[in-house]
Amino acid sequence: MIEDQNLYEVALTKLPGVGPQLTRLLVSYCGSPQAVFTAAPGKLLKIPGVGGITIKSITAGAKSALLQAEQIVKQAQEQDVSLLFYTSEKYPDRLKQFADAPTLLYFRGNGNLNQHRIISMVGTRQITSYGQTITERIVEDLKPYKVMIVSGLAYGVDIVAHRAALQAGLQTIGVMASGHDIIYPAMHRKYAERMLTQGGLLTESPFGTKPDAPRFPARNRIIAGMSDCTLVVEAALKSGTLITADIAHSYDKEVMAVPGNLTSPVSEGTNYLIKSNKAAVYTCAQDLVELLNWDLEDAAAAKQKAKSQLNAADYTEEEWKVLQVLQQSGEEQMDNLSWKAQVPVSLLASVLLGLEFKGMVKAKPGKKFMLIG
Repeated sequence: MIEDQNLYEVALTKLPGVGPQLTRLLVSYCGSPQAVFTAAPGKLLKIPGVGGITIKSITAGAKSALLQAEQIVKQAQEQDVSLLFYTSEKYPDRLKQFADAPTLLYFRGNGNLNQHRIISMVGTRQITSYGQTITERIVEDLKPYKVMIVSGLAYGVDIVAHRAALQAGLQTIGVMASGHDIIYPAMHRKYAERMLTQGGLLTESPFGTKPDAPRFPARNRIIAGMSDCTLVVEAALKSGTLITADIAHSYDKEVMAVPGNLTSPVSEGTNYLIKSNKAAVYTCAQDLVELLNWDLEDAAAAKQKAKSQLNAADYTEEEWKVLQVLQQSGEEQMDNLSWKAQVPVSLLASVLLGLEFKGMVKAKPGKKFMLIG
């Protein structure tokens, strides 16, 4: 059974002359994709930026768009492909914020596109033995951080990164420039199929779309936009990889590059990114961890976990009473804390001082105390 919601979402992408930004505007004013198709022309004219040409596209193109959408939704159901409109909670949040983000994505797999940590790994198709070794080492070193690896399923760095992620047990997403029914290159099909149970395949292209050259730069914006950092392993000075790095920069995303042999053509691009301050240097996993503040994040999480698993045996009776109160409220004025913990004010000062020395509480202005972490 075809759901009306999916039908109208897909149909919006088939209206001639209605791009991502206009689609968002129409849905915002009308309330839903279906409402766009049923809205009276007079109502549509009141939307800023919408004129007669747009209204004609909607009214004249609605029937054809809905017929195309019906076929696409049917194919998606048959091939177990999820249709992710930009309002879907499963749509990549990191990507959604950019004006040129696709209105609709086609996703097949079991991965979480909003996983806590996502890294894009890109590079040359002409990967060297050095590049392969480094790519595999990077993925292995990132394993403890439960990172999702995103790449483009292409020859070279892309497929090495995907393969290493599969080997390491990490989630990995292949972003394609074709429709789901056309795996390119075909020889990577076995890896693509494995990724369906350990990540997935993602594209903005409808079924039947061939991987024509212009679609690859467009594909690269998805790779850059849905990750926390784009990591370039090897790249020629003029390459699609550097386009991806430029896109990441335009999105205000972090970019890292692996320094390479000065005599190697596929290191010219990475060395240039570093030299021109367009990328931070990657020499080990710690470089990336510190750049993205994962070390601070993990330390805070560990501290919070330790706080939530306090052991009464580690504290005096009075200290434990105070900690239990602060665990509930987070912060208390000294008199209230004395009353709630049933610890006399005359004794509470020394108890709080002891807890401060243990790194458990912090004094604030106004005789307030808070639990740290």
